[in-house]
Amino acid sequence: MPEIRNYTLNFGPQHPAAHGVLRLVLELDGEVIQRADPHIGLLHRATEKLAEHKTYIQSLPYMDRLDYVSMMCSEHAYVRAVEKLLGIEAPIRAQYIRVMFDEITRILNHLLFLGTQGLDLGAMTVFLYCFREREDLLDCYESVSGARMHAAYYRPGGVYRDLPDSMPQYQASRWKSEDDVRELNRNRQGSLLDFIEDFTRRFPKCVDDYETLLTDNRIWKQRTVGIGVVSPERALALGFSGVMLRGSGIEWDLRKKQPYAAYDKVDFDVPVGRNGDTYDRYLVRIEEMRQSNRIVKQCVDWLRQNPGPVIVDNHKVAPPSRVEMKGSMEELIHHFKLFTEGMHVPEGEVYAAVEHPKGEFGVYFISDGANKPYRMKLRPPAFAHLAAMSELAKGHMIADAVAIIGTLDIVFGDVDR
Repeated sequence: MPEIRNYTLNFGPQHPAAHGVLRLVLELDGEVIQRADPHIGLLHRATEKLAEHKTYIQSLPYMDRLDYVSMMCSEHAYVRAVEKLLGIEAPIRAQYIRVMFDEITRILNHLLFLGTQGLDLGAMTVFLYCFREREDLLDCYESVSGARMHAAYYRPGGVYRDLPDSMPQYQASRWKSEDDVRELNRNRQGSLLDFIEDFTRRFPKCVDDYETLLTDNRIWKQRTVGIGVVSPERALALGFSGVMLRGSGIEWDLRKKQPYAAYDKVDFDVPVGRNGDTYDRYLVRIEEMRQSNRIVKQCVDWLRQNPGPVIVDNHKVAPPSRVEMKGSMEELIHHFKLFTEGMHVPEGEVYAAVEHPKGEFGVYFISDGANKPYRMKLRPPAFAHLAAMSELAKGHMIADAVAIIGTLDIVFGDVDR
């Protein structure tokens, strides 16, 4: 009797390597993938529809929950779109703060990619290393916004508040002695900028450690070299952006090609790959972390020397300070109207995009002049990348599907929306 070698296999949605609620239906010949069909929508939260029933400020925190490892970058696209409709520009200090936190977010995203890709392919140590650095950067999020993930720190017209003069401190407890706490708090004695500057000095050595573990590791190269190859022409045709496009050798980066915020005032390089495979995309992300660290350092230096406002003083858009609000009836009315009714945005349509850690993240608004968007449409980068899953996986083994899902660097909050 002939052996039946064709299988249909469900990969996920509960599989830890599915990077969210991906149900991937694999058609196999033995262990070789003939077709991969991604089923999406299991995390659908109707963000675009909810935005039609919320004021422009109320919809902002939804952006953090889309790609929940690239929170402030998604916020940046949203506030840029609102600012375009309003015809306003954030103060220069706010622009630098945004650039600094965009790059901190890029490092956070790539650290999670690196840790989980390592874990998916059998490397445990790099995951622990990456999360050690993520803790420090999440503390920066916490110090400016009060939240470690869903910050809602960017606002139309600037940022919520200026950078704090102190960092949260560790406290002695049953688990941490006074000596341990003193060591943990050693680089937290100054302001947030002091802490970030200390991080930028330490971080290049940490990236060297990740590369020591992986870059020339023969098992890592066996699992990544030649896996999920995309030619430059095909990457363009498939609508790729970000690392998926640059890994194939196309030097396209919105921060350079269509500069926004203060990106035209900082110096950095755009890394590109040669072969368009999983290994090249890993190398591009490694170099992007080094370049992001370089940008953060420049922003810290600039912010130290240039105090100033961090949000516009138009109280139809940004609330007055607490002191003003409690001392003036007019400011109290501004405050009340802004938080109950929201801002009224002129009629029109607008698209604003940022170079998100995963690619081009865009927000499209249609406004009818009301205090809520008539329509909001999001353009997440990972949606286009996941659509190419079958093409990337065809002819590879089941184990390689894990490497390909990892190299796409998908998060399902923005794929399913």
